[in-house]
Amino acid sequence: MANHQDGTGAAYDGVVELYASLFANRLETQPFTRAMIGTFAELVRATGNPRVADVGCGPGHLTAMLHELGLDAFGLDLSSGMVDHARRAHPALRFQEGRMESLPIEDGALGGVLAHYSMIHTPPVELPALLAEQVRVLAPGGLLLVSFFGTDGPEPVRFDHKVTPAYSWPADRLAQLLTDAGLVPFAQLLHDPASERGFLDAHLLARRS
Repeated sequence: MANHQDGTGAAYDGVVELYASLFANRLETQPFTRAMIGTFAELVRATGNPRVADVGCGPGHLTAMLHELGLDAFGLDLSSGMVDHARRAHPALRFQEGRMESLPIEDGALGGVLAHYSMIHTPPVELPALLAEQVRVLAPGGLLLVSFFGTDGPEPVRFDHKVTPAYSWPADRLAQLLTDAGLVPFAQLLHDPASERGFLDAHLLARRS
């Protein structure tokens, strides 16, 4: 897993400014995504533990959104370039380098984890271990919101993402992986194709049992 993650981090280091210019304000045109993040934030606040990690935070725009929604949000990313950009763009918030397979967070500390298209580059065989790490840092009753490219087929589909190879997932298959990791999926949203590739935008919301 280390070599794969190192390659992903290096790929994103090379596109920091372009990526930020394309995506930092993209939610303005994505009402369904905003709604799911807003629902996630409301449910996390209701747990009484507002501490949330934006895992794979990129340029930090969603960390800032979570903060505006009343959460004690901080961002983690394996790309040092993305972390540097996020710190400059949002100096009042906390950002640090961190790998999804080995989060620098104590057991059971968080009320929520946001993984917004940050697991898409993980090969399917490695995803269960990644999910187990997200579960480890969640408190009982804590929430995980995973957003990803959805597909109607029976299996994950590898495709040539513009930064580095990625995978789309059947929502039911990914929901089963969440269940296997010790989470209880309870909300799912699939909506219009995210790109010319025709994948769906997909969101799964789950709670640690």
